Amino acid sequence: MRLVLIAILLASAASGSVCAHDAPAPAQASKPVPKEELLKPPADAVHYVVVSEAGKHGDQWRWQLPDGRTAYRWSQELRGWITEMDQVTTLAPDGTIRALTVRGVTMSGDAAEAFRVENGRAIWKTATDSGEAPAGGWYIPAGGVGIAGAPLIEKLAAAGDAGVAFLPSGKGRMTFGETLTIQGPAGPKKVQLAFIKGMLPSPVPVWLDEDRRYFASISYISVLPAGYEGALKQLRDAQEAATAAEVKRVAQRFLSPAARAPVLFDHVRLFDADQGVFLADRAVLARDGKIVAIGAAGSVKAPAGTRTIDGRDKTLVPGIWDSHLHIGDDWDVLANVANGITSFRSPGTTFDRAVDATKRRAAGTLLMGEPFISAIIDKKDPLAAQGAEVVSSEAEAIAAVRKIKGAGLWGVKFYTSMDPAWIAPAAAEAHRLGLHVHGHVPATMKPSEAVAAGYDELTHLNFVVMEAMPKAVIDKANTRQRMEGPARYFKDVDLDGPLMTGFVADLAKRKTIVDPTIVIFEGFLTQEGGKPHPAYAPYMGIISPVIERSVFTSGGYPLVEGLTRDDYRKSYAKMVQLVGKLHKAGVPIVAGTDGWGIELIRELEIYQQAGFTPAQALQSATILPARVVGADQRTGSITVGKEADMVLVDGDPSSELGALRRVVTVVSDGYVMDGDALREAAGFSGRPK
Repeated sequence: MRLVLIAILLASAASGSVCAHDAPAPAQASKPVPKEELLKPPADAVHYVVVSEAGKHGDQWRWQLPDGRTAYRWSQELRGWITEMDQVTTLAPDGTIRALTVRGVTMSGDAAEAFRVENGRAIWKTATDSGEAPAGGWYIPAGGVGIAGAPLIEKLAAAGDAGVAFLPSGKGRMTFGETLTIQGPAGPKKVQLAFIKGMLPSPVPVWLDEDRRYFASISYISVLPAGYEGALKQLRDAQEAATAAEVKRVAQRFLSPAARAPVLFDHVRLFDADQGVFLADRAVLARDGKIVAIGAAGSVKAPAGTRTIDGRDKTLVPGIWDSHLHIGDDWDVLANVANGITSFRSPGTTFDRAVDATKRRAAGTLLMGEPFISAIIDKKDPLAAQGAEVVSSEAEAIAAVRKIKGAGLWGVKFYTSMDPAWIAPAAAEAHRLGLHVHGHVPATMKPSEAVAAGYDELTHLNFVVMEAMPKAVIDKANTRQRMEGPARYFKDVDLDGPLMTGFVADLAKRKTIVDPTIVIFEGFLTQEGGKPHPAYAPYMGIISPVIERSVFTSGGYPLVEGLTRDDYRKSYAKMVQLVGKLHKAGVPIVAGTDGWGIELIRELEIYQQAGFTPAQALQSATILPARVVGADQRTGSITVGKEADMVLVDGDPSSELGALRRVVTVVSDGYVMDGDALREAAGFSGRPK
């Protein structure tokens, strides 16, 4: 879920995300302007389409108003989530923005935002924040219509190395890549790849036309001029190749033969994941990619050429797993390693990306944790998952399962528009082939029925909650009801009643795994906006001002009519209790984020709130996922003979799980890497707080 929000942000940021609408005063916090009151694009408006490999999801338009201002409109539906907004920009004579406003609604709620320059001051207000600063920089808004960023793109293209100063803070510059010829409605067209540096932690790709004017943004969700949809794959392939070449140079810095020299961690606090205990003052020696000795501090003899790392006041833990981390671009997976993630499950990756990333990791040209990848299967439907293998029959579902096995992937993930009648035969074929079966629960199907039909695992806690939802919610689980139903009703569910007690007991008996991603629901259900989400507060000031305003301090899920944020919080509190009930009953729980990976330690902190000990929480991100994927005999714990996948952190996670964010050293496959250097390479400006 959160991946979609992040993808929209990145697509918007890649096109500048500069919003508009001249107004005499900043936007006021209020109900969003309804769709029927938004501007309507004229017939001659410049038209862009919002697309992915799954098809078209929406439209964006640009046109000039009679008074010279530029108007924009965005209309989109993404599996039930609606974006309807307009914006208008007023440019000053020097081409900078003098004023803008945004109106309407996004998947995150009210899109309201306004900016103006007045008496030498730049003043802005959104639905969740406000501020002002001396005028002079280019305002980067918290939201807005993606194509409205074209003026900034063009200014960056013209500025060269001098770059462009941003508001509220920061500075960006553009570098240029290869030129391609693509086909469109007017025949061949030359376009050029460029990267914006200084906006997000990693370079933001954007495509320019022959005159170095904005052409398209290619991301998980892409924006292209209408008629050029057929060029999507060509542009994506070229963009990914350019990114891969850059990250390859980074990988070679860290994956050198010297980085695999023997290493001795001495005087460390050691987390024994197999036993679930923290051991004081230990020594661990790794050589040739394996853990070769563990003993009391000072007792392990190191061979000549061994690097010794003093672990006083630090803790050595197994490499961290994120059990729900979709493979992002090459910069994303580098950032994951910087945060100590040496293994992960990617529950929904396209075949091309899965095969390519895995191959390059094995060749040492991509710095990424070890992936265990599932592919999504969904029924052909307007609400089908992006990037899914879409099927139209039971036979096609079984064929898709076989295709996943043939690609060498680890599992099958079913999605919310699947025909429930196809689950059992497709799951049976997956099990016959040795594949793991997990996923969202299809609409009209209860989670208990999905488990009975062959699910090994329920993905996202809201699909466990669905057991107690009204039929009207279950029947629409492939729409936003999968969020709004639990938000509305779960606060009133009796967890100790026969329905949930029996369901939890059945999950425990079957050893059905649950991947809660509860950190998502903390953000969606509890956050008012304007203050950092607890998962992101430690990263404020070290990643990106744009992300801070657009994601880290954004508001939660829009309120359903008749409910308050306090109602949502009560439903979230009941979800935390449910996690505790599942754990107490013996249901296997693995920690995942469905985000950037930086949310993972917050996920563990919530588990502690639910009743886990710190050791049990940490096991859910180390040895337990290793067992789930069948890799526990070679990784997942610090044991002699296992692979050297370890993370040295500053502090004591047995008393403060947040210490796991303070990564000092990462060891992956025996390569010893400095945490600060990894963060710098990934675009972070410091350690998390």
